[in-house]
Amino acid sequence: MKFIPLYICAFLVGILSYAQQTPAPAQSQEIIIIGATAHLGNGEVIENSVIAFKSGKLTVVASAEEKNLDASNAQVIYAEDKHVYPGFIAPNSTLGLVEIDAVRASDDEDEVGSFLPHIRSIIAYNTESKVVESMRPNGVLLAQVTPRGGQISGTSSIVQLDAWNWEDAIVKKDDGIHLNWPKRFVKKGAWYDPKVGYKADEKYDEKVQEIYSFFKQAKAFANQPEALLNLPIGAMQKLFNEEQKLYIHTDAEKDILDALHFKSELGLKNVVLVGGKYAHKVADQLIEHQVPVLVARVHETPEADDDDYDLPYKLPRLLHEAGVLVGLENSGQMERMNARNLPFYAGTVVAHGLEKEEALQLITLNTAKILGIDKQVGSLEVGKDATLFISEGDALDMMGNILTHAFINGREISLETHQTELYERYKKKYAEQK
Repeated sequence: MKFIPLYICAFLVGILSYAQQTPAPAQSQEIIIIGATAHLGNGEVIENSVIAFKSGKLTVVASAEEKNLDASNAQVIYAEDKHVYPGFIAPNSTLGLVEIDAVRASDDEDEVGSFLPHIRSIIAYNTESKVVESMRPNGVLLAQVTPRGGQISGTSSIVQLDAWNWEDAIVKKDDGIHLNWPKRFVKKGAWYDPKVGYKADEKYDEKVQEIYSFFKQAKAFANQPEALLNLPIGAMQKLFNEEQKLYIHTDAEKDILDALHFKSELGLKNVVLVGGKYAHKVADQLIEHQVPVLVARVHETPEADDDDYDLPYKLPRLLHEAGVLVGLENSGQMERMNARNLPFYAGTVVAHGLEKEEALQLITLNTAKILGIDKQVGSLEVGKDATLFISEGDALDMMGNILTHAFINGREISLETHQTELYERYKKKYAEQK
């Protein structure tokens, strides 16, 4: 008799305990949701709604008082006093690229080098991530998986969060290239130093010229067969063919203006500003250049001493009122775990002056438009993917965001996670001790 070595047993047990729930099977039966308040994601609300979907697509979105459906062969969900929302979208996220920060082998968010447009984040995306799994109970059902580091970090892709592998997960492959614009002024001193200030980066102009040089070289080879011989240059061709977007990550007013000038000089069409902590100061120029903004995490303190204390909270409203297309992103400290708080960021924006349905658009239809996936997802409209969820209350409020059902492409997905399993385990333990 052969005995399996102990370390192999430990490895197998670890794999089993690590695995995510089995992805849901394809929708096989029509599903009808009756009686819920439907928040369509485009600013509209249907108080007493009927929503039907079949083969993963929405077929009916209407008032229950005006539409009678034959439910004889359908699964019916009665959702009176509940709310239906389109799945929330987390852009500029490293979900699935890092599992444990302290374990280098689980960290795939960054690559060695500076100009890396050929690095594709989707190849490293881990559908088995427990962090990804924990997004779904809060209604975050889609994400833009984005690399970090370097001057050009690489290429992002958009995924849905219930899949066997990265091929299954793809909603839009290689949607855009991410450029980290240099900072004209950088912080001096440690972040915890109360006297931390700013100093001019003496190499700012040199770094900008390097970006210009690389992009001009790539543009010169646009549609040329020899471009494929150089991986970084070849990876830029879809950008100049307008098949991809350029996401420019920068915050300061003058840096944003320099980035807009760069856009004009290179003749770039599909450009998105990411971060934009001072974008409200150049809102007119953003509108002129037709550049939308994925606003930095609103749950932050002000950047400068003379900023309004509530600037991060009200920035999305300021940009929206100026006429800029706005979405919310979540990069920063503990960004993967905090991505599940995306709906509550939108709720914070409501508390600082934006109408609730407008704030909902910041994490649904607006973001879908910015990412170029609004024909598929982002709102509850006939013909779009049935990616949605039912909540017991207001999904933008921590007390109301309690999901009862969630669907991706019509597939009813599990809302269980390792966290809910631990909750149930210890709840049972302490109940038995009473």
